[in-house]
Amino acid sequence: MLPNEIVLRPRFQMELEHSCSQIVKRFAEVKKTQNKFNVSCVDDHIFIKLPNKEQHFWSPQLHLELSEITEHKCSVHGFFGPNPTVWTMFMFFHVAVGILFMVDLTWMYTRYNLDNSIGLQIGIAIILVILWVLLYIAGRIGKKKGKPGMRELYDFMLEIIN
Repeated sequence: MLPNEIVLRPRFQMELEHSCSQIVKRFAEVKKTQNKFNVSCVDDHIFIKLPNKEQHFWSPQLHLELSEITEHKCSVHGFFGPNPTVWTMFMFFHVAVGILFMVDLTWMYTRYNLDNSIGLQIGIAIILVILWVLLYIAGRIGKKKGKPGMRELYDFMLEIIN
């Protein structure tokens, strides 16, 4: 498993001495009694977000997935990430750069085999690699900006679970 310093969407796992339904019920009750966080419960999935007025482009959200181990024990898989729209856009850009890179390499290989100049294709490949690195750096900056929010979400989750 990669350390969370490399991964853009940090994850964690824990086992609890409660059933999944008890945990979901706790979050559903807290949802009604507090307004510091937006809490949504869908089946065995719980989403915790910062309130709309405090959210910014890089605001994190916490997704908890509950899995029943035994009748009185469950596993919680949690991961932090940005708003799904932001994450989808980011992944789209990464995939687009990757596809363009592969197309460029194919074009470069073809021109090379035909003994044509490949200077333009090399330049495009370098630009695409730089663009990919910039996307990664932007993701790291976003993760860093969202770190205080991740801490708040994690502490809130622990407060409810314990």
